[in-house]
Amino acid sequence: MKVLVLNCGSSSLKYQLLDMKSADDYELKAKGLVERIGMDMSVLTHRKTGADKFVIEKPIADHKVAISCVFKELLDEGHGVISSVQEIEAVGHRVAHGGEYFTESAFVDKEAERNIEACCDLAPLHNPANLLGIRAMSELLPDVPQVAVFDTSFHSSMPDYAYLYAIPYEYYEKYGVRRYGFHGTSHKFVAEKACKILGKDIGKMKIITCHLGNGSSITAIQNGKSIDTSMGFTPLEGLIMGTRSGNIDPGAVSFIEEKEGITPSEMNTILNKKSGFLGLSGISSDCRDLTDAADAGSERAKLTLKKLAYDILKYIGAYSAVMDGVDLVVFTGGIGENNRSMRRMVCEHLDFLGVEFDYEANDSVSGEDVILTKPGAKTVVMALTTNEELVIARDTLRIVGERMRS
Repeated sequence: MKVLVLNCGSSSLKYQLLDMKSADDYELKAKGLVERIGMDMSVLTHRKTGADKFVIEKPIADHKVAISCVFKELLDEGHGVISSVQEIEAVGHRVAHGGEYFTESAFVDKEAERNIEACCDLAPLHNPANLLGIRAMSELLPDVPQVAVFDTSFHSSMPDYAYLYAIPYEYYEKYGVRRYGFHGTSHKFVAEKACKILGKDIGKMKIITCHLGNGSSITAIQNGKSIDTSMGFTPLEGLIMGTRSGNIDPGAVSFIEEKEGITPSEMNTILNKKSGFLGLSGISSDCRDLTDAADAGSERAKLTLKKLAYDILKYIGAYSAVMDGVDLVVFTGGIGENNRSMRRMVCEHLDFLGVEFDYEANDSVSGEDVILTKPGAKTVVMALTTNEELVIARDTLRIVGERMRS
């Protein structure tokens, strides 16, 4: 089954076309990115597997036009990979928020579409864009089945004492204010991948997964289920991130609003777009830039990196206590996979968990799957590449296949 995976942002569209012979037998045919949709000049970057990237700059008015442009590149004689759009047998969409409607990936029908729309208040920057992609595909290929895969659904197994906030209960009942968590597809993927590599039964494991990038979250996974995660009602809670503050006393928020005379909306922009690495360092939102600046002697860059390592350690310690121990810690995401110094800063403080850190293994690779502890360590640490698009393609293959057989 050829599956087109779409990840629609407000002005962007990421895509992959995968030939899914089975969940474990697949081929990535092509992938790409459309940026600056709806602006004066958009950019489409397309790469056929094994070939050089192909870049086009032209106005692209909306997501429907963007998808049509993607079809054109997939069909191109030179860098295309299909001879007809009819070869696309299913479409899988990344959807940011499933609220309490979706505890797993879902076939997209009218009811599912209504429930995704009902979650737009919970993810106003993401769900409306995700819906644009779904509706555009419905117009362009009305007979092709679509599946929605939610960032939040993996965390639906959290117990109520983990996901509820200690505020008047009516706000949960009226508005759904609670912890939802995000990056669920990545946490699920790397936990399963790690257990497969180690030959372990995930149903008997205590795992902490650290998805570290421009957006970061940490999840406690016990017996294959998410039982707690660092992101909350929105992706703002938790660790320090590229431009997000992470945890902050709400009293400090109202204090700054009053002192600066700014609105809640303006404060929301500060916490989401001007804080984190960027706000604390005053240098950059990119961890690579901070590492370079720290190496060059910048004290605020060093402080920011120490803050990230400290935040990661606090969550690992807390989740180890929650699960009464931990068998496996996994690093993934752009920082987790590639930043060797950050992994070292964290793991050199994990002796109390039985982590026998292999400094040589850590320093020898980046961006690859690697075990970072010595043989026989009580707690294993790994760095693993994630693949959220593959999770979406697998769920799409499974759900569409089940409907075809029923």
